[in-house]
Amino acid sequence: MRAAIEKIEAGGRAPKGFLPFGLDLLDQHLPNGGLALGALHEVAGGGNGAIDGTASALFAAGIAARTRGQVLWCVSRKDLFAPALAQAGLDADRVIYVEAHDEKTVLACFEEGLRHGGLGAVVGEVARLSMTSSRRLQLAAESTGTMGIAVRRWRRQAEAADFGQPTAATTRWRVTALPSSPLPAAGVGRPRWFVELIRCKAGECADFELEACDEAGRLALPADLADRSPATQPWQRRAAG
Repeated sequence: MRAAIEKIEAGGRAPKGFLPFGLDLLDQHLPNGGLALGALHEVAGGGNGAIDGTASALFAAGIAARTRGQVLWCVSRKDLFAPALAQAGLDADRVIYVEAHDEKTVLACFEEGLRHGGLGAVVGEVARLSMTSSRRLQLAAESTGTMGIAVRRWRRQAEAADFGQPTAATTRWRVTALPSSPLPAAGVGRPRWFVELIRCKAGECADFELEACDEAGRLALPADLADRSPATQPWQRRAAG
């Protein structure tokens, strides 16, 4: 029954496969235990500041790092820091950068990259994403099996409010930076994020406190939270279709 529903939601096309996070706490909330390949996914920062915007980009980089093949990353602002992406598992020699003049061109390159079919993932940084544009991206991803990740970045509050509007993305995520994990000695521990799965087709919404992507693109459950009882685990609720 679930497979039939997923096929209908995908416009009659069967899923191209799934990419697990490798973290049971997260994967159990996703249909088939991972992110759908050949689909569009959305990631945004929890606020409109630079820190949360960076966290959302690194979250996307960790996902892209675990795909196979080259990754096309489309931007309209020249502020992407390649060494930071490498720390999240996405090596510089795997990334093809497209610097566009405006978001309209970013969306065009995003769609063309998805339709190419020879890439592991395509990432596009945009402030606004309409239902029409997101549907085009979703259909392009479905046609080739390439994963698309829309990183929502905005400069003003009005653009941040646009994230509440519906899109055709299969999953929507929001990532907020938290104080880093404590160390037994002086120093800076592994960064932590508050990760919210705010929409998931045929799946569940939930939120998690996690340690940021490592050099393999993998998230981790903080040691001081790993032994929590089920009653104190992150809340969950059924996703809206």
